[in-house]
Amino acid sequence: MRLLLLNVCLVLFISCEHSQSPDDSNAYNIEEVAADAGFMSYTEDAETGELNAPPPVPKKLNDAETANAKIIKTANLRFETSDLEKTQAQIMGVIQRYNGYVQSDNAGKNYTQHYHNLILRVPTKNFQDVLDGIAKGVTQFDEKTISQQDVTEEFIDIQARLKAKRALEDRYLSLLVKAKNVKEMLEIERELSKIREQIERAEGRLKYLGNKVSMSTLHIQFYKTIVETKTGVSYGNKLTNALKNGWNGITSFFIGLVSVWPFIILVILSVAILRRYAIKRKQ
Repeated sequence: MRLLLLNVCLVLFISCEHSQSPDDSNAYNIEEVAADAGFMSYTEDAETGELNAPPPVPKKLNDAETANAKIIKTANLRFETSDLEKTQAQIMGVIQRYNGYVQSDNAGKNYTQHYHNLILRVPTKNFQDVLDGIAKGVTQFDEKTISQQDVTEEFIDIQARLKAKRALEDRYLSLLVKAKNVKEMLEIERELSKIREQIERAEGRLKYLGNKVSMSTLHIQFYKTIVETKTGVSYGNKLTNALKNGWNGITSFFIGLVSVWPFIILVILSVAILRRYAIKRKQ
């Protein structure tokens, strides 16, 4: 009986010791809670300190995803025209008809051409209609390039990463509410700041891709060749030009004489002296 009472007392004593242990036994750290929530697969970049989400498991696109493929369409067109203003008016009419707009407009000329460069944005669903409208009246394209870039996988990948980062953000927000001291709050807020920055970048990339997918881009250059005109010269013009050239030659000759007059005087004096000397010698 005494032995039983002794064992009961010992158990009660140990229980009291555990109940009086410091609050550290109830404390938590971010890593442990994140591990319990399944977020320890997130790794920290050694250089930037950013928290990187694990890459999503690649999956084969189903029929619905294939039908909703994200395709960026681009066209490059270059052709010659006989009337720049008429061609520009035609292109502007096509763009307005299919709800597009001009992103860039540049015109100029060089030694051989007057040219016009346009960058157009049109709804992707109207891409082919716009191409057909611009091609009307074009005899031949110097360049016609149509490209399609499939960004479906990148789109899905970013969406998956964004979803994971938002879930991690929610988890850290719940940890922030449970923080017991300032140190824990600062640590959680620092991680939240990193995650939110990554979320903003991912959202920006999604927005950029979405704009490129929904609005196709067309680079167009049309030009007009400068023709050199050769005018014939009449007989009267030739005679007039000859007289002018002759008179110019005479005036140039006299101007040349005036410029060398000291030498002319010197030559005349020398001849006169030599002649007088010769006459005296004969006498």
